[in-house]
Amino acid sequence: MRDLLWDNVRNFFDPDLMGALPDVCVEGTSAEDWQAVFDLVRSSGWTWEYLEGGVAGPLSAAAQVLARPADAATVELRVWPAPDVLAIFRPWSAGEIDFDVDLRELQGQEGVDVLCRFLAAVGRRLGKQVVMTAEGDYGHPVIGFDPAADRVVLMADPQLS
Repeated sequence: MRDLLWDNVRNFFDPDLMGALPDVCVEGTSAEDWQAVFDLVRSSGWTWEYLEGGVAGPLSAAAQVLARPADAATVELRVWPAPDVLAIFRPWSAGEIDFDVDLRELQGQEGVDVLCRFLAAVGRRLGKQVVMTAEGDYGHPVIGFDPAADRVVLMADPQLS
């Protein structure tokens, strides 16, 4: 059974309405939660790449990554949960797990299904809510993984005006 249907959520996948790179977030996290995400990425079979200052390298322990000085080179964990679908995690702080997806890569029912599977995998591993908001519109989630329902659910009216 699908979590969401394209016909019901197409507005939430429209790059012109939502911004091409909507924000995805898990709040109330810790270094241990980041480590759980790193472990999920390593064990999932997904393609991934860890970059420090744009240079590929081994994925360190989350505690090490999060303890880097504020002026250190930018860190990205790039994850491809499906071919041609990229999620970019940016470990800036232990208290929140943030990542971007590109809506242009998530069109049609297949794109909705890929995103729902990915959000659910992260949410189940952490036992926490994973929400997506329009680009730069923090605090107004439109869809997200609900751990109580154990699936991705609507969090806003998809009939945007």
